[in-house]
Amino acid sequence: MTVRDRTVLLAGATSPSGLTITRLLMEAGARVIAVGRDQSRLDDLAAAAGSSDPASGSLRTEVCSLTDETEVAALASRLADAGEHIDGLVPLVGGWRGGGGLAGQTEEDYRVLAQAFTAVRVTSRAFDADLRTSQAGRFAIVSSVAVARPLAGGANYAAVKAASEAWTRAVAQGFAKAARDADEPLRAAAVAFRVRTLDEVIDRVAAQIAGLWDMDPAELNDRIIEIT
Repeated sequence: MTVRDRTVLLAGATSPSGLTITRLLMEAGARVIAVGRDQSRLDDLAAAAGSSDPASGSLRTEVCSLTDETEVAALASRLADAGEHIDGLVPLVGGWRGGGGLAGQTEEDYRVLAQAFTAVRVTSRAFDADLRTSQAGRFAIVSSVAVARPLAGGANYAAVKAASEAWTRAVAQGFAKAARDADEPLRAAAVAFRVRTLDEVIDRVAAQIAGLWDMDPAELNDRIIEIT
């Protein structure tokens, strides 16, 4: 079982990291749905990720505010109507605000950073049924080593990442419980990748994401994987 012919939704895909992951998934034969708020940036992503290799996967772009529950629900309905069943979900909404010690962490900083956690919650709820019923559902977030050792100057950031990890572990427990209740083998898995600086390890993170479908979900589910 591999990512080939799987449909993977990248939520917040227009960053350089999103482009790297999109390219690798397409090279592996996946159908990628890249979601972002800006159509022009999505067009740039599609142009940069385009492949003439007939063996590569496909790319579809969708405009959506990933922190808006109504918009994400409409996206899920739109994809379902188009016959798209999601096998993988990777929220990539993120950012950094920090420095100045604990007193330098403002509530405005926190509200900006917390949008990433909102996107994790909203998208995972919207596509939970798809991932549970997929033959190989995968949910993955990119977290930070700061969760294990938070610093005063990054308190807001570490708190948001810790909350996102807790949510992901809850998703994992939901997958496991659903399989037990149905008396079926576990087919879905949720994981968190911890990195120090994403730009420095993005190629390895992209490879790990594409490789999620190569692994036994029972061994993968509820794992924290550090990539440094």
